Amino acid sequence: MNESHNIEEYYNVIEGLVLNAGKVIESAIGLSKRVECKGIDWDFVTEYDRMIEDDLRKQLLKLYPQHKFIGEEMNAKSNCLPILTDEPTWIVDPIDGTTNFVHRCPHVCISVALSINKRMEIGIVYNPLMKQFFSAKRQKGAFLNGRPIRTSKITTLSESLIAMEPWIAKIENCMVTIYKRMHALIQGTHGIRTFGTAALTLCYVAMGAIEAYHIEGVEAWDVAAGKLIIEEAGGVTIDSSGGELDLITPRVIAACNRQIADQLVDLFKSADLEPVNKSLSLKRIN
Repeated sequence: MNESHNIEEYYNVIEGLVLNAGKVIESAIGLSKRVECKGIDWDFVTEYDRMIEDDLRKQLLKLYPQHKFIGEEMNAKSNCLPILTDEPTWIVDPIDGTTNFVHRCPHVCISVALSINKRMEIGIVYNPLMKQFFSAKRQKGAFLNGRPIRTSKITTLSESLIAMEPWIAKIENCMVTIYKRMHALIQGTHGIRTFGTAALTLCYVAMGAIEAYHIEGVEAWDVAAGKLIIEEAGGVTIDSSGGELDLITPRVIAACNRQIADQLVDLFKSADLEPVNKSLSLKRIN
């Protein structure tokens, strides 16, 4: 336990708040929603994203007025990168997988992390539609619905199942890189899976359902909780280049172990150097 903070109390409070927030998603999944785009034609927000985040922020800051709060929708309004300080900071994605939520696809979750001294102390990722409650406290292990979870023991990339988000290719400066890396993964692994939610996919690495996950073009609230859950389950999270992950501008390789992570780094470095296959159209179709 952190000497100056009651981590168990914080955890019990946020667990209750997240479970209650999950009821909002459950009740709204089948309803019509007011869908808006946040400046990009595929980055959706609904009234439920804002409702859940506003409620979590108000309740947390009422209980802990000295704490800081970083939320996806709050930061979208300010249109600037969040600043992570040493102060206790709640990092919240009210609905990760909003596009799935809009389409009634059940891969949807709430992601909440607590950072103290820039170190994650608590991570919770909850999918109320599939009744999956992932949780971790630093140095206390990772859990799914209260049962311990561990990452896969596979150490060879060719025997691995990898997750990736092809839709990131909609970001123009990522297009060619994503296609090249996808091609390399298709040729060099058991297969690729796509779930449309970074936080939940990180937890799939933690529970051993997949060996690794690669994503870029995301934000701190997408990965903060999942990062802790993976690491407490025995896995690693690193930058795509092989260095330390920058939580504020994350370029993520999350893997079941360092061997798989390093093999992915090498695979992507080689793929990035490959010439573009002229038989592939790399122009976005509008």
